[in-house]
Amino acid sequence: MDNNSVWCVIPVYNNATTVKNIVEQSFKYIKNILVVDDGSTDANLTELLDDTEAIVIRHDKNKGKGAALLTAINYLKEKNVLSMITIDGDGQHRPEDLPNFLDAIENNPNSLYVGVRDLNQSSVPGSSRFGRKFSNMWFKIETGKDCKDTQSGFRAYPIKLISKLKLYGSFYDFEIEVIARAAWAQIPINEISINVVYDPPETRISHFNKFKDNFLISLMHTRLIGRCLVPLPHKKLVANNKSHGYSLVLNPIGFFKMLLNENTTPMALAFSAAMGTIIAVLPILGFHMIAIIYVTARLHLNKIMALGIQILYSPPFVPFVCIEVGHYFRNGNWLSEFTLAAFKTNWQEYIFDWFIGSLVMAPIYAIIAFVAVYFIALKIQKKISKHDYA
Repeated sequence: MDNNSVWCVIPVYNNATTVKNIVEQSFKYIKNILVVDDGSTDANLTELLDDTEAIVIRHDKNKGKGAALLTAINYLKEKNVLSMITIDGDGQHRPEDLPNFLDAIENNPNSLYVGVRDLNQSSVPGSSRFGRKFSNMWFKIETGKDCKDTQSGFRAYPIKLISKLKLYGSFYDFEIEVIARAAWAQIPINEISINVVYDPPETRISHFNKFKDNFLISLMHTRLIGRCLVPLPHKKLVANNKSHGYSLVLNPIGFFKMLLNENTTPMALAFSAAMGTIIAVLPILGFHMIAIIYVTARLHLNKIMALGIQILYSPPFVPFVCIEVGHYFRNGNWLSEFTLAAFKTNWQEYIFDWFIGSLVMAPIYAIIAFVAVYFIALKIQKKISKHDYA
């Protein structure tokens, strides 16, 4: 493989105390390094790295990690570079893992590689472990594919393919968007185990804003979910002829086994139950099953769970509650008479009450279903794990 075909890219924002060491250590394993200074104010990185061979590109102001990576992609695309390996500038990643990425790229240059961090260390915050699980679940829902560390910044991107994707995220939301859209485009996503360093909280330099960045990431997931629900195919950049399912006609047993086993983690089952609940509560009599199958298929959720839980919301109890709630929200009082004769006379108002009430009650029922199914599934999973190891 040509030494100029793979570059290491380090996006940096106010990491002057760590970036030089990362650059120097990285040069032991790779010939070309691009540092994107995303408007740092703690040092002049061009001067700081002047005695190295690193190329520095500077943003006049801080635009976000995603913007820095897009700058790198555009720069390397012009140079016809094959791949770029991204490594964080805060010292969390170890340059010693670069050879593993270089070997993987040599074997398959058209794959996107994600470094899977070992978060079982005592120094890793519990919030980081939960955040990764939550992000991995959304990725599974959006793409139908598994990735063990969707939040890792240590990655290798195939430049020609990635540069063809339409990407909108400019901050940390970029990293979930790019792998989701890469998966839609059939770009293979492979994983490489990496080491990770978590300094004590008092010395750790992190620019992740828990409110702002989590909000932007949530908006990105909402955008990706919205695109999933649109019945239009995604543009494929890589041919993929593999079959990912079974035919109900040709292999009915395999088909139902697939339904029973699809997306069966506790959190995914809980989300399937919540989605089935929301649809089941809506006043769309006769169309609940069709709507549930469509939404769960588009979002890669467990269809059996979503279809099964709708039974709990069958008439008359839940519709009656929704009508009462809707009537109260519209008129400021509860229904004093709710009979079949009254329904026949005022059915249009009652349907509207049902609709308003369902918008209020569906999220409440969904939260209850999510919590109940999650803890039940988690308990069953633990029992199965204990039995397997017994």
